[in-house]
Amino acid sequence: MTSSPPSPAADTVAPKRRLFVTTALPYANGAFHIGHMMEYIQADIWVRLQRMLGNEVHFVCADDAHGAPIMIAADKAGKTPRQFVADIAAGRARYLDGFLIRFDNWHSTDAPENHQLAQDIYRALRKAGLICERSIEQFYDPVKGMFLPDRYIKGRCPKCDAPDQYGDSCEVCGAVYSPTELRQPYSVLSGATPQLRSSEHYFFQLSSARCADFLRAWTQAADARGRPHLQPEVLNKVREWFAVDANGHGGLADWDISRDAPYFGIEVPDAPGKYFYVWLDAPIGYLASLKNHFDKGQAAAHWHAPSRTGQSFEEFIADPEVEQVHFIGKDIVYFHTLFWPATLHFSGRKTPSQVHVHGHVTVGGEKMSKSRGTGISPLRYLELQLDPEWLRYYLAAKLSSRVDDLDFGADDFVARVNSDLVGKYVNIASRASRFITQYFDGRLGFHGATDSMLEAAVALSHDIAAALDARDTARALREIMAHADRINAAFDSAQPWVLARDESRRAELQDACSRALAGFWTLSVLLAPVLPATASRVARELFGLDRDFVWSDCQRLPERVAPYRHLLQRVDPAKLQQLLQPEPPARQPEPPSQPGAAATIGIDDFGKLDLRIARIAQAQAVEGSTKLLRLQLDLGERDEQGQPRLRNVFSGIASAYDPAELVGRLTVVVANLAPRKMKFGVSEGMVLSASGEGSLFLLSADAGARPGMRVS
Repeated sequence: MTSSPPSPAADTVAPKRRLFVTTALPYANGAFHIGHMMEYIQADIWVRLQRMLGNEVHFVCADDAHGAPIMIAADKAGKTPRQFVADIAAGRARYLDGFLIRFDNWHSTDAPENHQLAQDIYRALRKAGLICERSIEQFYDPVKGMFLPDRYIKGRCPKCDAPDQYGDSCEVCGAVYSPTELRQPYSVLSGATPQLRSSEHYFFQLSSARCADFLRAWTQAADARGRPHLQPEVLNKVREWFAVDANGHGGLADWDISRDAPYFGIEVPDAPGKYFYVWLDAPIGYLASLKNHFDKGQAAAHWHAPSRTGQSFEEFIADPEVEQVHFIGKDIVYFHTLFWPATLHFSGRKTPSQVHVHGHVTVGGEKMSKSRGTGISPLRYLELQLDPEWLRYYLAAKLSSRVDDLDFGADDFVARVNSDLVGKYVNIASRASRFITQYFDGRLGFHGATDSMLEAAVALSHDIAAALDARDTARALREIMAHADRINAAFDSAQPWVLARDESRRAELQDACSRALAGFWTLSVLLAPVLPATASRVARELFGLDRDFVWSDCQRLPERVAPYRHLLQRVDPAKLQQLLQPEPPARQPEPPSQPGAAATIGIDDFGKLDLRIARIAQAQAVEGSTKLLRLQLDLGERDEQGQPRLRNVFSGIASAYDPAELVGRLTVVVANLAPRKMKFGVSEGMVLSASGEGSLFLLSADAGARPGMRVS
């Protein structure tokens, strides 16, 4: 119990803020990766803070279900696009529930609400005179018989000449351009040189003076509470896109918002065979998910109710008091800071209050790569029974309000979790509660003034709330752990284990332990957005509340404590290493003793192989071996400095080939085979060859194939 326990309902009668919060919509063509989880955890922490403060929050997301990539992936899987997306969506809950992420609604951009809203917004933009038609030339794959999406065309960047860049933007220099500007383009689907063909397309006139003037003002402005729409470094990047050089190049360009059939998406009204480009309807999916949430009329917890004022979806989204906050990664800034606010504004809708941008996740200083096994699988994390709150805490401890990349380090992870959460935080409760339950029947007692202690707790709660609200979770957790250090130091200084031996000093013992537990109470409230499951156990099991903590609990002192029950355990470094090591390749079946076909496999088994075109840059005999050749293979990969990276592969083809004859040849390599340490060095893949009747034949690729192309 606490003195004057608060009523959650009383804390939320007059909310300070009304919030519509989203994360970027994940593309529905694959499982979640660690980058998704970082964004969802960051947003979830922020949302939980707002709920604890008594604010009205609607936290929604959806699967981004449209586009040619979905259509292509579904075709490869032998499914319809809708079935393919539904199968992907069915697996989402395992991740969200597993990492304690609580969205109010999860929807799909292929839902009826999004079809209607996208078409309504398009009609409003056309009525505003900002939609035009023009004939464009776009790339067509003569092998696949379809116009190619931007991301299925690669070539050399027209700005910096970097190779293997996508058709819409360069990952090296950040330039944004049209696919037809690429140098030496090729189709990612077939490797063929694409053909230019004409087609009528619809454009949103982003380059118009109206749009440019609005966006210049909006990107530099703040919301009604004085918070800038964009972080300083994001604003600096956006300003580059407005810049025009001395030759008149640069500035905002009109946005092609239509695509030709065949395409899985939303039809453009009154335009047979034309569909909205996925990036037009995807952000509208935020509104569609919110509308679906309101239409469901949820009546669960008070913060889940559609609107405390009884507003409809349309009234809520237009209400000037409602803040619209988006959490996104830095790779989609262009769409969310230019296209999205312009689309909303010129269709007569409210623009975002804040667009918060975060960086990427690296592992051990390297960009994640599934083929090299340098990523972290969230599902494998859960399967290894690693505590999800460890990851929530670790990511939060490294996330700031800036757009910096976040590096995941195994040693750092173990040190932070074990030192902060176990050594500092739960250590307080495990030590202090034992004395209170043993000598005082669980009753806390303060034999001295508590005003200054409460004032310090309230002041700290204000500082932590401000830091968390500003998305500077790293600063918030530093302050929280500094307070834990002070509590532990005071407890050690009081030496309760000495006081317990002297019955005449029982009051001192009770006071010292009660103050430590009051500090632990405050720490638990402050950590609740980050550690929701642990904080809930502390509130209910240790302190006997019939509810979870609210932020105003920092203004109160606990009165009783139950016997301590284990809250958090230490990280086992060996178990963490299992997570970080590449998953072992599937065991290969023994070759049949008689000629014949191998066992039948499914498409999923074949999909596990990452077969790539490779150019043999170097080949040489291996000293001490009569079977092996050492091959240096070019798979189109580059290191952190942007220099070509060659893979070292040992191949047992020495009996069939002169090394000098192999240099320059194109072959096929299994690129995602786990690296194998051999007597002569590490082999980073396997080249494919055919064998029979004592002969070996290296597989080759036709002219026009390029290193790095996927074989499918």
